[in-house]
Amino acid sequence: MSDPILLKNARLAFDVADLVDISMRGGGITAIGTGLAQDGHEILDCEGRLVTPGLIDCHTHIIHGGDRSGEFEMRLEGATYQDIARAGGGIVSSVAATRALDPEALVAASLSRIDALLCEGVTTLEIKSGYGLSIESELNMLRAARRVEALRPVRVVTTWLAAHAMPKDFDGSKTDYIHDVAIVGLRAAHAEGLVDAVDAFCESIAFSAEDIRPLFEVAQELGLPVKLHTEQLTRSGGTALAAEFGALSVDHFEYAGEAEVAAIAASGTVAVLLPGAYYMLGETQKPPVAVLRKAGVPMALATDCNPGTSPLSSLLTTMNMGAVLFGLTVRECLDAVTVHAAQALGRAGEIGVLKPGAAADLAVWDVERPAQLVGRLGHHPLHKRIFKGAVTHG
Repeated sequence: MSDPILLKNARLAFDVADLVDISMRGGGITAIGTGLAQDGHEILDCEGRLVTPGLIDCHTHIIHGGDRSGEFEMRLEGATYQDIARAGGGIVSSVAATRALDPEALVAASLSRIDALLCEGVTTLEIKSGYGLSIESELNMLRAARRVEALRPVRVVTTWLAAHAMPKDFDGSKTDYIHDVAIVGLRAAHAEGLVDAVDAFCESIAFSAEDIRPLFEVAQELGLPVKLHTEQLTRSGGTALAAEFGALSVDHFEYAGEAEVAAIAASGTVAVLLPGAYYMLGETQKPPVAVLRKAGVPMALATDCNPGTSPLSSLLTTMNMGAVLFGLTVRECLDAVTVHAAQALGRAGEIGVLKPGAAADLAVWDVERPAQLVGRLGHHPLHKRIFKGAVTHG
């Protein structure tokens, strides 16, 4: 268990009050205020630096094998994401490389990407399966994800995404695949304690809402929350399904309209925006930020770190993209990688906030204002990273 720590002279984001102290003990925040008692605490003077909750990357495919930089060249020459997928590229091209690695090798292949995020103050990381597309390979991806916590000071939330694409070697229909692989594998993953949530890719090149429904019904039976990749490349119609099942999040969401926004506003679902994929794919259809804002829908940002369409392992760059490409304000960007990202993982109130009773996951920055985090590129402003009340960086 970590020793008690007292941060002195911390500057809180969007708070015009005086500098404050933050007391931590037993992995949690115990008090925030001025003049807190110092007895028995290690004292760390922030000297007026900005302190935020530890950042949360709430949508990643960071565990995988292989590389798809060749597809980047194809897109530069005019191929679309759909063209590449139909030609055997995209998700399915990562399958062979991922299947070739056991859990230990998958972790080893992914640690450099994970370390890059930790050096930017990330303390919670969502990791999806989805590049195995067979029961054992999907399980191996989540086994690897679970092992990350033993090797690095980070909280990992896992997501079963076997319904990501149809593998080339599956002899059957999409309905067969959902039942024989996605559902059978989900039950095995749940029995092994590997899965925290269930996701699927609802799109013309993947699965329809009705294809996905039986999978979500099993998730509901097992007491697992769901989320959904939807409305990314077309108006694919997955939002109604997500809202019906009270999804934690709908992700990408570029082609959503007012009806879709109204549906998730009613279901309390977070819209997870992924500007890295939008940027890398050269998309022009932006998510309906103004409509989401007006409806009061929480918006999160995430890297979508993956081998092809968003090879991005910087959450600070993601915040900048959210502001420049999608028009989010500085406050919306910071909320998007803290409090709203926590909500997108079903962890609201536990992480992503600075308050007594929350996890002592914090980032101390060599800046005074949040705009300095969002408005700069190639900047490395992390002064200290604190995870569960222990200093891990700085």
